[in-house]
Amino acid sequence: MDHDQVAGRQARPDVAGGAPVGRQPDRAADPGPTTGPTPTPDDTSGLPPGYRPWPALWAMLAGIFMILLDSTIVSVAADAIWVDLETDLNAVVWVTSGYLLAYVVPLLLAGQLGDMFGPKRPYLLGLLLFTAASVWCGLSPTAEVLIAARVVQGLGAALMAPQTMAVITRTFPRQQRGTAMAVWGSVAGVAILVGPLAGGLLVDGLGWQWVFFINLPLGVAAFVAATVLVPTLPTHRQRVDYPGIALSGVGLFLVAFGLQQGQRYDWGLVREVGPVPITVWSLIGTGVATLLLFVWWQTRAAHPLMTLALFRDRNFALSNVAVACMGFSITGMAVPLMLFAQKSMGLSPTGSAALLIPLAVLAGALALPAGKLADRVHPRYLTGFGFATNAGALFWLGLVTGDDTRVGTVLAPLALVGVGNAFIWGPLTATANRNIPLRLAGAGSGVYNTTRQVGAVLGSAAVGVLMQHQVESRFGQSGGTVSAGAAAQSTGPLPEVLRGSFAEAMGTSIFLPAAALVLGFVVVQFFTHTEPTHDV
Repeated sequence: MDHDQVAGRQARPDVAGGAPVGRQPDRAADPGPTTGPTPTPDDTSGLPPGYRPWPALWAMLAGIFMILLDSTIVSVAADAIWVDLETDLNAVVWVTSGYLLAYVVPLLLAGQLGDMFGPKRPYLLGLLLFTAASVWCGLSPTAEVLIAARVVQGLGAALMAPQTMAVITRTFPRQQRGTAMAVWGSVAGVAILVGPLAGGLLVDGLGWQWVFFINLPLGVAAFVAATVLVPTLPTHRQRVDYPGIALSGVGLFLVAFGLQQGQRYDWGLVREVGPVPITVWSLIGTGVATLLLFVWWQTRAAHPLMTLALFRDRNFALSNVAVACMGFSITGMAVPLMLFAQKSMGLSPTGSAALLIPLAVLAGALALPAGKLADRVHPRYLTGFGFATNAGALFWLGLVTGDDTRVGTVLAPLALVGVGNAFIWGPLTATANRNIPLRLAGAGSGVYNTTRQVGAVLGSAAVGVLMQHQVESRFGQSGGTVSAGAAAQSTGPLPEVLRGSFAEAMGTSIFLPAAALVLGFVVVQFFTHTEPTHDV
């Protein structure tokens, strides 16, 4: 791929029609002068005169907060859904898995759609789908209908997720992007972590349906705000990479499905298709092979879905590895923490979720200072501090879990996690996107969001396997007083004699997300130096 193909050309508004009508010129057909400036990371051309980017960012963050909140809020309602819809555990699992799969698979395409049609249109379409599907979820009479509605929700979320970062990259001057990305990152981190708290309050007070109905007023307000405040940016027309869409979609689906459902099938046979056995590992292996084929195809495609030129920037490539570690950690720590709080500490769903309040408050309060530092300080120092702080906090949390652990003992390490989050989400996102050409802003955002979600899938699956192993081994050592399955699935606090063993199992399980953060710390040490920028 040569330099012109990598850099592209900046589309410009059509003078006669006034609407942004961009296209990607063909070098062979258009050997003459370019029709606009070559985009650079500092180029914000195409914006209305006097445009202020902050109102548009806040408008889009309202929708992003909603979809990220929904990714965790439903977990608290799982028991109520199970009982009220008279279904089985597998269906309850698919209420979450269906959403996750529909979210992660089309993210790369969603990022490219933002480049082709401008980020505003895919964002509004995704917000409309997500809000309508939320109402559908709340009205679902059966588990099957609820799962279908959750899939539509996931598709809407996938359309929305990459667009906000693309708008930041294309509308904020370079010296302000660190602050903007920090605000984005803090909203994402807080939403993911306070979801269980909101879910507990809604389920206890109004019923499980309201974890979905709450999205209707939020969605309508976010839609109106985005329609008014988000600009229609110049587009970059290009041909659609249909083979790339198919390969990436199939590969991500098979890997995500295998990881999410592996524990259900005991990591063995899923079903037999004629004489051919289909196993969990064959699905994952086929998915990985398909993704490798997708990467190979991207080096050959004339209009690739995922421009590999993005990874020529070292900081972008390293940031994707680091954000996968962060997604692994945040998703992986949530389940053992909530189970420990409810089954060993004896807290209610709302009470256990309230443990996250100091975490969320500190993450939000420190986000802006961390973002301002991200515009001036070497990214290695900020993100390194964040990863080291989070890793230490989770190791601390794993060590203090026991049958006599008090609330105050848990709050201290969780508060420290909030401090670390503030120095990871925003600065890491700013580092990933700082040098991306504007023409590739949507594609870069799609890759970054996909990587984070894949990390989350890996964290959920790996910690789930570790939890099961820890519970079985520790209850086996207790003389078989109760089976591991009964202990793990019983409602409410466990009998006093079992709480200590269960707490130790959950504490050990938290060490795995902590180890992922150690890997993230090592990765960010290789960030390249970026010259400090100053307000102008």
